[in-house]
Amino acid sequence: MPARRHGLDELDLSILRLVRERPRAGLLELARLLNVARGTVQARLDRLVADGVITDFGPSLSPAALGHPVQAFTTLEVEQAGRTEISRALAAIPELLEAYIVTGPGDVWCRVAGRDHEHIQQVIDHMLAIPGVRRSTTVITLSSVVPYRVEPLAAAARA
Repeated sequence: MPARRHGLDELDLSILRLVRERPRAGLLELARLLNVARGTVQARLDRLVADGVITDFGPSLSPAALGHPVQAFTTLEVEQAGRTEISRALAAIPELLEAYIVTGPGDVWCRVAGRDHEHIQQVIDHMLAIPGVRRSTTVITLSSVVPYRVEPLAAAARA
């Protein structure tokens, strides 16, 4: 089946929901729950992967359960010519959960996790020691109001 590039149908959305809710379920169980053939589920999953809708089948990990309950958002101001080297150096920091080049104030937006506030300060100091990073602005998270999610966007992308 060639990859379809436009929209998702109800079966696609049901498969995505089940894979998120039951990540350890096999194809036969998914097919039984959806009342469709195993081959249909396999073909749909293959297409969703080929289309780039599904990017990973790995488990979601909790920084807090791994001993890093404090999270912060840090905006870095960087020398534009050094972005490639700065990106490599940032990628080597294990406490850095994600980083994006952004528009507006600042240049790179980072989400970091730490054991406590002092550890967050050490992570920020490590980032500031990277050649080409000029300064940072950081805010500490207090709680999560809406955790990372994509399912509502997928539902809005129906064919």
